[in-house]
Amino acid sequence: MAQRYVRVQTTSGQLYYGILQLNRQVQVLDAPPWLEGQLTDLLIEPDSYRLLAPCVPSKIIAVGKNYAKHAAEMGTEAPKEPLLFLKPSTTLIAMGDPIFYPPQSERVDYEGELALVIGDRCCDCSPETAQNKIWGYTIANDVTARDLQKKDGQWTRAKGFDTFCPLGPWIVRELNPSARLQTFLNDSPKPVQSALISEMTFAPEVLVSYISQVMTLLPGDVVLTGTPEGIGPVQVGDRIRVEIEGIGALENVIAARNEESVAIA
Repeated sequence: MAQRYVRVQTTSGQLYYGILQLNRQVQVLDAPPWLEGQLTDLLIEPDSYRLLAPCVPSKIIAVGKNYAKHAAEMGTEAPKEPLLFLKPSTTLIAMGDPIFYPPQSERVDYEGELALVIGDRCCDCSPETAQNKIWGYTIANDVTARDLQKKDGQWTRAKGFDTFCPLGPWIVRELNPSARLQTFLNDSPKPVQSALISEMTFAPEVLVSYISQVMTLLPGDVVLTGTPEGIGPVQVGDRIRVEIEGIGALENVIAARNEESVAIA
């Protein structure tokens, strides 16, 4: 099994980066791994921490319609060049945290995606150089208020609600280009989304290169690479699980957004 790099919070409130062992112990690093964090002698026991989103990005850059079949189900052709948008850092939540359904929306959709974690400053990089700037890979859910996306004509509000970017549960360093991404709802054994990573219109290194010619990417930044066809709505109480071969599974439940949930978030 590939090493799984995690970010955790202990029951006493301390934050650490580390490597998740098979027995669920976490061996602590003295810094984020993409900043050359080294292993320490500190071990955190399985019952004394919770997983957080595996990084704290300065920005989350997302790519729209990067699978041709998804573009078609949205009623458009695949873009001629990457279609970029941003998600606020406040959308970020961890494995198991609730996704809050905003009262402004009447249709909220799941969008399972591969996420890239940047390991080094990247500005005006070629695709070849950009490949070396990708430190690792994790799983994301680009939750979207679909009705607001159509109503607004641009995507900031629809993509930007608090909790609209589950990320994790950990980062791996390498990924097979033929890995399969699948999204499941509740207890159904049949995925609602299923595609190979290699079916992307623009490959990860092309995306990072393109983005780097617009804005400088910093260590720990996250790039969402687009969702396959099969998007659909969720309701309060639904459970969404996004799986990527070679990484694992990211699971979150939809909850009603209210004053109490906003205070928690």
